[in-house]
Amino acid sequence: MPKHFDGMEDSNRSANADIHAVSSPARRTVVGGALGAATAAAFGSLLAGCAAPGGAPRTDGVVLGFEPVPVDTGDRVVVPRGYLAEAIVPWGEPVGAPGRMPAWRDDASNTADDQALQMGMHHDGLHYVPLDGSTRGLLVMNHEYVDDGLLHPDGMKTWSASKVRKAQAAHGVSVVEVARGADGRWAPVRPSPYARRFTAYSPFAVSGPAAGHPLMRTAADPDGRTVLGTLNNCASGMTPWGTYLSGEENFAFYFAGGEQRTADQRRWGLAARARERWAEHDERFDATKHPNEFHRFGWVVEIDPLDPASTPVKRTALGRAAHEGASVATTRDGRAVVYSGEDARFEYLYKFVSRDRIAPGGAKANRELLDHGTLYVARFDADGTGRWLPLVAGQGPLTAAAGFPDQGAVVIRSRQASDLLGGTKMDRPEWLAIDPVRREVFCTLTNNSARGTPGNPGVDAANPRANNTMGGVIRWTEDGDFDGTTFRWGHLVLAGDPANARTEARGDVRGDIFGCPDGLLFDARGVLWIQTDASATQMYQGEFRNIGNNQMLACDLRTGVIRRFLTGPVNCEVTGASLTPDFRTLFVNIQHPGETPSERSDPDAPTRFSRWPDGGTRPRSATVVIRRADGAPIGT
Repeated sequence: MPKHFDGMEDSNRSANADIHAVSSPARRTVVGGALGAATAAAFGSLLAGCAAPGGAPRTDGVVLGFEPVPVDTGDRVVVPRGYLAEAIVPWGEPVGAPGRMPAWRDDASNTADDQALQMGMHHDGLHYVPLDGSTRGLLVMNHEYVDDGLLHPDGMKTWSASKVRKAQAAHGVSVVEVARGADGRWAPVRPSPYARRFTAYSPFAVSGPAAGHPLMRTAADPDGRTVLGTLNNCASGMTPWGTYLSGEENFAFYFAGGEQRTADQRRWGLAARARERWAEHDERFDATKHPNEFHRFGWVVEIDPLDPASTPVKRTALGRAAHEGASVATTRDGRAVVYSGEDARFEYLYKFVSRDRIAPGGAKANRELLDHGTLYVARFDADGTGRWLPLVAGQGPLTAAAGFPDQGAVVIRSRQASDLLGGTKMDRPEWLAIDPVRREVFCTLTNNSARGTPGNPGVDAANPRANNTMGGVIRWTEDGDFDGTTFRWGHLVLAGDPANARTEARGDVRGDIFGCPDGLLFDARGVLWIQTDASATQMYQGEFRNIGNNQMLACDLRTGVIRRFLTGPVNCEVTGASLTPDFRTLFVNIQHPGETPSERSDPDAPTRFSRWPDGGTRPRSATVVIRRADGAPIGT
């Protein structure tokens, strides 16, 4: 999440317990190897490897065989010795849709129509979808937000309808075909029948309980079943039936609410003035004129990348939230379970369990699977157990008198429903990853700089840190199956720098330090890949002075070893990762290289920090393709 949004994200003023208030040292599991040995003594016990709570160490993992890379502050991508890294498909290159393919212009003079056919800005979550095994496939990726200072030739010196349109075109999702050549290098395939762009004005269908609901209807869409656009798309997931799930995250910051905002609008962080100035030239983002347009974002979007003629769908049964993303597990009887979190301070973790089983036949056979089922919010209890609380209209406090006359109202106001049920307030739950063998779920809690500040919860014995800047990774195992309503939980790791006693809980922890875990990828060999997102304001000062640029690390869930695998360019976020089926290629996204601490840059400011990846006048987000020079699998 871009950190310039932090000041507006804290809108949960409920009295529900937060994660620190129910955590204790007995349940904090710290990974072994570089991060774990010294800390074990301080906390009394260290579970073998990265064992699940009460479980045995994983036996099907792979020992990490690469030499860890050091902390770095250079404007470059660093990978281990013996590895190769190349940047492809940066912002502004044509996606390769048949027909017109406008080339990138280094002065950013491309038009909105050009941008709608080019890679969007600020690459985020991505997945590799095979077309021909591990040699040809589709990269499907999110474009979270834009820096208007970079997007336009004169930055934000003037503002116009054409600039709004171009900013909207740079949001959304890209589908681009890529292939590996005889020399082992990957490149985009152009033209490609699969290449597509989804922008902030592409049509999206609405399905599930909120489809057609009075709160979803607008003057432009009186049926409440078609929304123009997706925006602030952050993390992502793939379904077992081959579709891509994209989370709409900080949608509130695109709407202007005026001074007379309702309690509901304030609960969702709607400000009087929007961070993004779209409402000045696109009336639908003026919530004083079109209040229901605000309800039409914050959903999980489902896209079928293999069907270029398909219309993406906003799946409202999964609930409305500042969705970081969505990750899918499968129950033993074949039903889908979708986990998602809200990247905001003191917000919630959710789970959706489908009513029906996954049908054979791919996307077309499962087109309504995510429209029927039960949505839950998580409650973490002090004894190391937890409970999933059903968000169902008419059950418990979710009555018509409380504002929940039907399930559509519940999913549209899922935050308020979670407040009433007593869900646990979390420290910015972001990406999730699932181990289908151990049936264990991992979630990054990136940080919470409001911890311990006036009016907010304070510290506890498990995490004695006010102003929690470093974050950590939490995990849980469901009782029974993924559809279970109770679970057991513990911390995998609390991040930090051992040189700073305030940010690292205890112990002389040495080695691969990191802060602000964000992206996660679990691979089938038992490796959990962790990516970080410290802001440009945080990096290289105070508690982050020893941590350097953002990075990607690997935790072997058999041995508990954690090692730094990659460091990114100056002021970037390392985000989004996907492996080919043969594990020989790893795709990683680099977002906003060179971003300024203000993150609302003029055209020249970022070049003082970065000219990655090609030395041009504008730093550009791009996808890094990583492989071993000897062709062996990544990580071994």
